[in-house]
Order: sequence, then structure tokens, then C-alpha cells
Amino acid sequence: MGGLDVHSLSFLEWSQLDVSIASGEVVCLLGDSGSGKSLLLRAIADLVVNEGDVSLSGERREQFAPPNWRKRVGYLSAEILWWEETVDLHFLAPPNREALEKMNLPKGAGSWSPSRLSMGERQRLGILRMLDRTPAALLLDEPTANLDEKSAIVVEDMLLSYIAEKSAPTLWVTHSKEQAHRVGNRILEMKDRSLREVERGVNRNEQRDRA
Repeated sequence: MGGLDVHSLSFLEWSQLDVSIASGEVVCLLGDSGSGKSLLLRAIADLVVNEGDVSLSGERREQFAPPNWRKRVGYLSAEILWWEETVDLHFLAPPNREALEKMNLPKGAGSWSPSRLSMGERQRLGILRMLDRTPAALLLDEPTANLDEKSAIVVEDMLLSYIAEKSAPTLWVTHSKEQAHRVGNRILEMKDRSLREVERGVNRNEQRDRA
């Protein structure tokens, strides 16, 4: 599976943004609130009006109808929306007991009304809902923002396992430099409506060698 390539992407006041993410690579994106991080993810997912060249595994975004593109490129919003009567109805295949236990969620959570969910439960179930569609690439907007430290580590581990298994190129927005160093192979910053690489992150091959 190939990488995610974005060239000369323009939307609203942002223009000529470039980022290439290799297969299985995690690129973390830092930046102040309002700097355009979330808008960048939405533009790549074709959820806001934009121009530019976006491709995944060499296939250009224009080859796909927008809903089909968003099946291939999984976008996780910072605010998880729910609209059906029960949680299960939002899934292609409702989460099994093992998946719920991994996320420290009650085994009966699938039958709940979304109005019963806490913010943290919404976040974790929203991640399971995104992965249920087996996207080939991930666009993650602060996936652990509403979680305590223990739950955040659980979510990080699940996402990193999926990324490794599917070789999914991933753009991961975070406000936490500590998290960026834990999960990111590279770290970018959005500032003054431009992207720049600020430093390298983890090398998981080296981590495995030390384990």
C-alpha cells in the first residue's frame, strides 16, 4: 500500500500546502488553535472547498466520488457526531466484546442511546466506528482530547496497531508535544498558514530493537 501525497493544496486563506506521508508513517501536526490544522484534515478529506492534488497509493482523489474517497481516507473529527437511535446503528459491523474491552468500554455500550455516552465514551466509540470501515489512510483530529491518561494510552496503542497492520499513512493532529514524540515518526507545525517540519519523532524499528 502506498502513501498519501498532498501537493499545492489551497482552501480559504491557506494556499500551496504540501505534505507527503509514507505507507505506515505517522506524521503529527502541532500548531496554535486557529492555525488551520483541522481545516487541513477536512480539506484532504474533501469536506471543505479546496484545490490541489491529493492522492493515495498513486490514485488521485478525483477518481473517486466524495463518499468513496472518505471510505478510503478515514477522517476522525474532534467532535464525534451521532445521529441514529443506538450506537450499533452507526457501524457496518457492531463492535464485538473484545473491541469494547480493549477500549475499556462496557460490553452493552452498542445498545445505548448516544445521549447516554460521556465525552470519553463518544471519543472511543467514534474511533471504533472509523476503524470499522477499514480506511487505507487516517486523518485524526486530536483523537485523545477528551480522554484521561490511561484511556489515551489505550487509544494510542489501538491506533498504532491498526496503522502498522494496514500500513496506513496517518496525519495526527495533537496539542501535546509529548504525544507527538510518542506516536509520530515526523512532527510538523502549522504556523503563519504554512507547514514546516520541526523535528523527527520516534523510530519504531529502534524501539523494537531496544525492547
